[in-house]
Amino acid sequence: MLAALTFNTAENLPIGLLELISESLRVSVSAVGLLVTGYGVTVAVASVPLAHVTRTVPRRHVLTGLLAALVVSSLVAALAASYWLLLVARLLTALAQALFWAVMGPVAVGLFAPDIRGRVVGALSVAGSLALVVGVPAGTWLGRQSDWRVPLAMPAALGLVSLVTIAVLLPTSRPEEEPAAYGTGPDVRRFGTVLAAGALSATGAFAGYTYVVKFLHDVSGFPPNTVSVLFVAFGLACLAGVSITGTLLDRFPRAALTTAVATQAVGMLGLYAAGTEPVAAVVFLVLTGGALGPVFMTTQNEMLHCAPGRTDIALAANSGAYNAGIAAGAALGGLVLPLADVRGTLLAGGLVTVGACTVLLGGRLLPGSVEE
Repeated sequence: MLAALTFNTAENLPIGLLELISESLRVSVSAVGLLVTGYGVTVAVASVPLAHVTRTVPRRHVLTGLLAALVVSSLVAALAASYWLLLVARLLTALAQALFWAVMGPVAVGLFAPDIRGRVVGALSVAGSLALVVGVPAGTWLGRQSDWRVPLAMPAALGLVSLVTIAVLLPTSRPEEEPAAYGTGPDVRRFGTVLAAGALSATGAFAGYTYVVKFLHDVSGFPPNTVSVLFVAFGLACLAGVSITGTLLDRFPRAALTTAVATQAVGMLGLYAAGTEPVAAVVFLVLTGGALGPVFMTTQNEMLHCAPGRTDIALAANSGAYNAGIAAGAALGGLVLPLADVRGTLLAGGLVTVGACTVLLGGRLLPGSVEE
């Protein structure tokens, strides 16, 4: 859980430090933004190849190696005197995270009985979601009080704690002998359905989420200080959604995924339709936030069930597809913005999310589908 929190915090820290890094290294804000975009693209591209290359290495060795890479890359990033060295350090962290999400799930749930593994996935997702609610805001505050290098070094300390804990306590075993190395109900068709729906959901979410601050200011009419508070509320809604969904995953794994995607669609289309009214904007913003975290969590949980082969490869494919969706969503929003103003980004995102719902429902209606 600590490692999940640390990786997600490291991924998103530059968002709150854009201007500080830009001024210090004398590069444009958009160039600093590439530290986040490049990170996501690297995770999307590298997840499956790295999982395949390391498929025979004991998980204890893989996880300690990944956490060592996180510690080193965080220290290099904090000490970087140039933009390019900072970018290289970020890409090293991204490579470590790309494999971390593939390996972590099977290792963690394999320590528990199959009938409570959904709760374990939920706990890991809560830790990851805390990055947006606690990790990034704390890092942003710390950077503004001192220097942007201080929060960038913070993941090194947290990663070191996780590294030592795993190195000392996690048993060493062959990956294929892990209790959760293979899906509990292999299903190639379900695997493809969940993969497509997750990618579409991410595309839809980030087509609008990337510009939600501008939307709340320009369309809903909230002043800058209030927008900051609403952003925190969005993160808290995400954390609440993950916490609630985690308690239901073991009983309703498929329904949890469909509900999360449908809630995201309602939230985004509601913002588009009624976002000019402040009260309605808050309601639909909370709905969107409450669905964002659970969508990825429920797709990860599905992979542990329907993986047609090894679960680590399936989880890597899911993480890669989701991160590709994030990049595609940001690009889609950027294309729509000059054509249909910021409200159009929410409409486009909502419609793509409806497409994800259609994929899920279509998969359940196909002959041979298993109903809960």
